Amino acid sequence: MTRVTAQVSVSLDGFYAGPRHDGGGDWLASEEAAGFFRVTRWAAEASAWRERQGFAGGEPDVNSDIIAETFASAGAYVMGRRMADGGEGPWGDEPPFRAPVFVVTHRPRPVLRRRGGTSFTYVTDGVAAAVERARAAANGKDVAVAGGGDLVRQVLDAGLLDELELHVVPVVLGRGLRLLDVLDLPSKEAVELVPTRVVHTPRVTHLRYSVRGRAPLVLDDRGRGGGPVEVVATTDPAPRA
Repeated sequence: MTRVTAQVSVSLDGFYAGPRHDGGGDWLASEEAAGFFRVTRWAAEASAWRERQGFAGGEPDVNSDIIAETFASAGAYVMGRRMADGGEGPWGDEPPFRAPVFVVTHRPRPVLRRRGGTSFTYVTDGVAAAVERARAAANGKDVAVAGGGDLVRQVLDAGLLDELELHVVPVVLGRGLRLLDVLDLPSKEAVELVPTRVVHTPRVTHLRYSVRGRAPLVLDDRGRGGGPVEVVATTDPAPRA
């Protein structure tokens, strides 16, 4: 069964990068990059990540196993244009994805093919269309939403995300780009999730959730004996098949 998944490294206060770098100059020297690299150090130090990037060394630990598992389960990716443009140079001629990547964008571009099985297809008709095309290309494996954070929010907000895994790093950034910043939810409604796995390591805690869907608040009777307060959900919170 093809699932739509997302994996994001975040600080303890919920940031996946530092303040957005919108000006000129080198992104690598920006506050945004500093925050991003601080919360992703655990991955850069893992042997599975380094091998996928074509580098030697790294730690063959639990974190590395989780990265290897993530790469193995993905049959296609969905990505934002900002991330795709920013990674085009550093990823080089053989990006680490080794699968079709569908880039959500307003600016059309011909398919970009790279060595190792990676291709970048630029989808101009929205997030849902990109996810659907990725599903068709995944051959039964997962569709991984590679980011950035704004795209992960859009997929979650659209009800298209089946699984969210947060890699929570023990650091407080204080400011920056917050992953779960603003969702377009009606009053008293929330997106409900079910924790399915927790893996703790000294550098990062991996929290995996199954996304149930949107539901309104349902209160119990606080012991008064009158039974629960009934509220009809506007959407089905049950897991998608």
